[in-house]
Amino acid sequence: MRKGAKRKARPAAATEEAATKPKATATRAKRVKASQPQPEPEYVEEQRNLQDLWKAAFPVGTEWDRLESIYQYDWDFSNLEKEFEEEGGKFHGIGDNKVYLFGQTETSSPSQPVLIPTLVAVVAPRPPSMEIGIRSVQREDKEIVPMRQMKMDWIPYIPLEEREGWNSERAKKSDSNLPQIFVLGCTQRKAGLKQMKEERWMKFQYCMPYLMNPNEEEKEQSTVVDILFPREPQAPLFVQFDWEFDEVEEYTDELIKAEELSEDKKEAFMEFVREEVKKAKKKIREEREAKKKLMEDPKYQEAKMFYENMRLYKIYPVQTPNTPVIEMKSKYINYYYGSAHEII
Repeated sequence: MRKGAKRKARPAAATEEAATKPKATATRAKRVKASQPQPEPEYVEEQRNLQDLWKAAFPVGTEWDRLESIYQYDWDFSNLEKEFEEEGGKFHGIGDNKVYLFGQTETSSPSQPVLIPTLVAVVAPRPPSMEIGIRSVQREDKEIVPMRQMKMDWIPYIPLEEREGWNSERAKKSDSNLPQIFVLGCTQRKAGLKQMKEERWMKFQYCMPYLMNPNEEEKEQSTVVDILFPREPQAPLFVQFDWEFDEVEEYTDELIKAEELSEDKKEAFMEFVREEVKKAKKKIREEREAKKKLMEDPKYQEAKMFYENMRLYKIYPVQTPNTPVIEMKSKYINYYYGSAHEII
């Protein structure tokens, strides 16, 4: 265009067309977000009302350094729970009776020395005993002490549905007919053992629940005496003398002939044997007198009636693929309780 020339006007139609024609706009494709995979709903198994009952019972007499090994397996005691909750179960609808539970351990088999927890259930109107026995193969004497001396006691067990803060709706729907349950618990902590003398803490692994058995027949007393004769500088001489069949001097001469005893020790050995026999006979006499005195006690008949009416059950865990194989089951409980009426 020349300088100073006027711009030519556009035709009106062209102007209107340009005004009405939409402007071309660049369209950008929207980015589609990749959908995130939804996590599968996590399945949480509903807790059972008596699921932790077996753990509440202290495994009496188990070595402290092996206690934790019991809980490395998820033992299944649903068989015990059914006996409480299902109609017709051993512990269902038992009237005024209560259930007293204590724990023990056994080895699965000689080839697989894994500790297996077992439970003993006593069905009775009152505690079977408030005492604990202390006895082992190594201890010749037997000791019976109050449970609390070993920090043990019968503790009420509270089922899950009755605990504070538990699902109240589930508790309302529950038609529980559970009896009162008590477990033998122990408040002694493993950390506290370090402050104890060895003799004291060793007693814990020699403990076993005590029960006075009024029907126990008087055991036949042995006439055999263990003789441990000191003979320095040699090691002590260990022999067994039967006062019913052996004669002291004749027995001593045989030991000298066998060169197990020197001639110069003969008189001392004979005197030692006579003293040991005297002690053994005195002990038998005292045990018989104690038994006679016990039978004269007014509480004896009460104990006899209690023993005859109570029921004893021994419970083993249910076999599962994740727990050691239980090769053998026994009704035997311990020295004081004897055997259970039935295994569950």
